[in-house]
Amino acid sequence: MQAAPRRGSGWNGAQIVAARVGVIVLALVVWQLVSGPLIPEYAISKPTEVVQSLWKLLTSPAGWTDIGATTVEIAVGFGIGVAIGTTLGLVLGSFPVAGRVLEPLIAAVNGIPKIALAPLFLLFFGIGAWSKITIAATGVAFVVFYNLYLGLRQRQRELVEVIEVMGGRKHHVLAYVTIPTLASPFFAALKAGGPLAILGVIGAEFIASSQGVGHELFSYATALDASGEFAALIVLVALTLVLNGLLTQLDKYALKRLGLLPRKKAAQPRA
Repeated sequence: MQAAPRRGSGWNGAQIVAARVGVIVLALVVWQLVSGPLIPEYAISKPTEVVQSLWKLLTSPAGWTDIGATTVEIAVGFGIGVAIGTTLGLVLGSFPVAGRVLEPLIAAVNGIPKIALAPLFLLFFGIGAWSKITIAATGVAFVVFYNLYLGLRQRQRELVEVIEVMGGRKHHVLAYVTIPTLASPFFAALKAGGPLAILGVIGAEFIASSQGVGHELFSYATALDASGEFAALIVLVALTLVLNGLLTQLDKYALKRLGLLPRKKAAQPRA
């Protein structure tokens, strides 16, 4: 006897995408209609004017210079932060005494808002790229450190002991216990650190800089140019989506190579 066909559990992928596009279009139409009659146009501009400002930004050499400068600062700051956080997390997580001594001090420094450190870094490195890179690296380093540090502390000691009893060496413990345990927390830290790197760079550029998307945002705000501000924000959203997409693909690739992705359930045979 053949089982009755199951009803659909919800919308398919194409319907979800269409619904998202519809929501965006509706929001743009409402924005266009309320700008002027209900809300002052100088405060929120209009979508048509934002498109013109975005086009002007993307077709000017100065605009791409600013985008390139911010992209480099984010990428370098993110990479340095990951390296520092990984090193500290593995070292302090592997040596419990050092972890107990230094972890409260790291927590105290982490409690300082990162944007509050921007003036200090500006004094050290000036208004060039390195002050922005440093503030971005600081935010990323703490996130990566805590994820790896806590991941090592929660590593199952029983599995380590089993491998050691079976004659395994340190590299066996690393391959079969440590790396699988830390993989998910590490990539979660990368995804959380990406927006922090962007926030640090833009905040530092907003405070003092000669170029960058944050510098453009400050210039637009000073000139009360709402359309320019929204255009710069769209560029930041695009940078965030690109970074998150790259990290997501890296996450999937690494977990697949490690064999940590959840297996798909086998199809149930029909009655």
